[in-house]
Amino acid sequence: MEASAALSLQSCSWIGSEKVGRKTSGFARLSNRCLEERKVSMLRFGDPRRSGASIRTGHAERKIFCCHKKPSGSENFHNSFDEALVLKRKSEEVLPYLSGRCIYLVGMMGSGKSTVGKILAEVLCYSFFDSDKLVEQAVGVSSVAQIFKEYSEAFFRDNESEVLKDLSSMRRLVVATGGGAVIRPINWKYMKQGITIWLDVPLEALARRIAAVGTASRPLLHQEPGDPYTKAFAKLTALSEQRGKAYANADARVSLEHIADKKGHGDVHALTPTDIAFEALTQIESYVIENAAALNHRFILG
Repeated sequence: MEASAALSLQSCSWIGSEKVGRKTSGFARLSNRCLEERKVSMLRFGDPRRSGASIRTGHAERKIFCCHKKPSGSENFHNSFDEALVLKRKSEEVLPYLSGRCIYLVGMMGSGKSTVGKILAEVLCYSFFDSDKLVEQAVGVSSVAQIFKEYSEAFFRDNESEVLKDLSSMRRLVVATGGGAVIRPINWKYMKQGITIWLDVPLEALARRIAAVGTASRPLLHQEPGDPYTKAFAKLTALSEQRGKAYANADARVSLEHIADKKGHGDVHALTPTDIAFEALTQIESYVIENAAALNHRFILG
């Protein structure tokens, strides 16, 4: 059995919403279980039934369980272990600069906002929220595509703005926003209460990702004619032209092409979510340090 690695941190409870007639009002409640200064993290590897060792360093205890039967498994174990440690150390460097500010991830559909957001939330001991999911729960409909169909895109956007408004009053959140959240200036007002990060992914890579899983969950793509990749690429190109300047309003940009170049990869698909999360933390740290005075002023004004 090959060794596998996973970073596990205690999660915090999430958000709720209530429906009033056909309009909705989201609300957020953070669990007291998410302590401001949580220092304990644990990395579990492989099968706990096998022999293992415990390593203590300062406040953190890491337990390692590994099976060494296959060289490839051992290599995967070490790579995953190193990635997890490097990411955790970077998060500990960045955390003091955040001062509890929320992080909002923006970018095109399929750019990995939810995947990267969950990783960031874990290593920072933040709570993670997906704004699309919150709108679905507030409206009582199972998918964004269904909301578009039963109501309208404008109805969805109204509820999306309400969700972002409610989240803007919170602290210590990582929020994955919908691809179109950037088109309304009011949403930027809410998101700028925290730090906004643009996940910039090449359109070809986005189209391949979306084509691989289908377009049923993408209301702006599903009705387009043609094969999945062609219609995804065409629509994404149009959306990019419409939203490109809006995405550029983000406080920091995480370019997957740039990360791939730094790592010597010829294709962004070779990047792991951990690679992207690390770059996001690096960009956040750089932005916060360079703009500390302006950020404090913005945060105080609310």
